[in-house]
Amino acid sequence: MPLWIPVTIFAAFMQNLRFLLQRHLKVTSLSTAGATWARFLYSAPMVLAIVLGFSAVTGQELPATNLRFWAFILSGGLAQIVATMCVVALFARRNFAVGITLKKTEVILTALVGLVVLGEAVSLPVVVAIGFGFAGVVLLSDPPKGDVALPWRARLFNVASGYGLLSGLLFSVSAVGYRGASLALPDGSVFLRASFTLSAATMVQALALGAWLFWREREEIGRVLSSWRVSGLVGLTSMLGSLGWFTAFTLQSAAYVKAVGQVELLFTFLFSIFWLKERSSAKELGGAALIVLSLLLIVWGAF
Repeated sequence: MPLWIPVTIFAAFMQNLRFLLQRHLKVTSLSTAGATWARFLYSAPMVLAIVLGFSAVTGQELPATNLRFWAFILSGGLAQIVATMCVVALFARRNFAVGITLKKTEVILTALVGLVVLGEAVSLPVVVAIGFGFAGVVLLSDPPKGDVALPWRARLFNVASGYGLLSGLLFSVSAVGYRGASLALPDGSVFLRASFTLSAATMVQALALGAWLFWREREEIGRVLSSWRVSGLVGLTSMLGSLGWFTAFTLQSAAYVKAVGQVELLFTFLFSIFWLKERSSAKELGGAALIVLSLLLIVWGAF
């Protein structure tokens, strides 16, 4: 089995756990921006320590950067900030399982963005998968039982589905950006290039979102610092998951990595049912099943 597949599965599990912790922060103590910043603030020093430690132990010099690297880092990093905020905001409108599944439209969009930006083509099954994925999103966009019935246009373009679709697009931009940044580094082993790229991205994100909070939500900075017990776990799970994603992106096309990463949906429904005690409707399960089918087609196209 290629190394990038188990690494991707590990990354998907850690990402799911991190979103669960961020959901807890959002519904108990922090704003959307605060819960998002907690991830970058606490993970940035952890990743930097890993990069410096790995470089010292292996005797490898830190990779030399270039303008192309930083262009990908900035575009990917800023897109990921807004994408994460969309997902955290979505949790206030739909349950955890549906929120994560709507976000998973990123796999379909990553294939398109990767083709446009990096010229990485995908196979015919991916094109077919887009249709199944779109149908699944339509079903998942239907408001929860008890809400006012809406025509199909309103179902597709309501605020909750808008957050989910926007997060999917922005996460696809960040995935392709991070793969492009890692490939732009001329030297170093796979893990060194992946961890160095991650370190640069998290530093940029922690500084950028921290500056925004200082300007617009200054009191939120204190809340993030005082919630260090949970926020620290968010940073730890974020660091572990991101190391997995970045290593996989260095080894394989972002579209195929995101396709295998759809195993996160299985983790999501297990967390939702057994931990959060949430229940999903038959329509929501049907929408998720269509998206899973689209993902299986994408994996088929990868091999």
